[in-house]
Amino acid sequence: MDNYNKEFSNYTVLDSQPATGTGAVAKNFMANVFLWMFVALGVSTLFAVLYSSNQTLFQELYTQTERGGLRPSMLGWVVTFAPFAFILIMQYGFARLSASTLTLLFLCFAAVLGISLSYILIIYTAGSVVGCFGSASAMFGIMAFMGYTTDKDLTSFGRILSMGLIGIVIAMVINMFLRSSMMGYLISIIGVAVFTGLTAYDVQKLKRIGAGLEYEGISANDTKKLAITGALSLYLDFINLFLMLLNLFGNRKN
Repeated sequence: MDNYNKEFSNYTVLDSQPATGTGAVAKNFMANVFLWMFVALGVSTLFAVLYSSNQTLFQELYTQTERGGLRPSMLGWVVTFAPFAFILIMQYGFARLSASTLTLLFLCFAAVLGISLSYILIIYTAGSVVGCFGSASAMFGIMAFMGYTTDKDLTSFGRILSMGLIGIVIAMVINMFLRSSMMGYLISIIGVAVFTGLTAYDVQKLKRIGAGLEYEGISANDTKKLAITGALSLYLDFINLFLMLLNLFGNRKN
């Protein structure tokens, strides 16, 4: 999940603008970004609840092991890695895809990711899931506000966090073989710090894009596509923050 956080580099010229977009265009852009992010979270939640509450659907993805764990089926593995494909299509097809097609891909991505995360409602208690979700929401909201209101340029800060993100991905791959609980714990601690910081950085970056829209000749179609990719970026920040908190503080049922 962690390496889903992609830069949408097609419009770096907009990202270089000062983060001073306070006009109607900039505010409308940011409102659309957060609206689509919340829509995606709603879609993911709906499909996660649907699959976790329907035993027939869930058993198509996972089977119970003798030790009480969950083993993905072939379909389960497909669903697990399918979001990567959606990300690649949206990233590299940005210039060629229409806004409506990109929106549809984004919603399908949210649905598939929700299905792939349905297991957390099975292995974690409802209280810990709700608690970690609420904590992630509060942390995300605070950092988003800071990123939107600060006058400090977070570009260099974002580069450091991006390197930290790469380190997290490498460490997670290594730990897939080591299966070290201590290493997993440390990864989650660092992950919480990285994704809270990335939230502020990404919000400031989106604010700069909104500011650029005030005077750049960007079509309505491309403006909507930028809003969708911006929503994807923030969605991934939030989901990864939530998962890191769940790894740290979530209570398992068994």
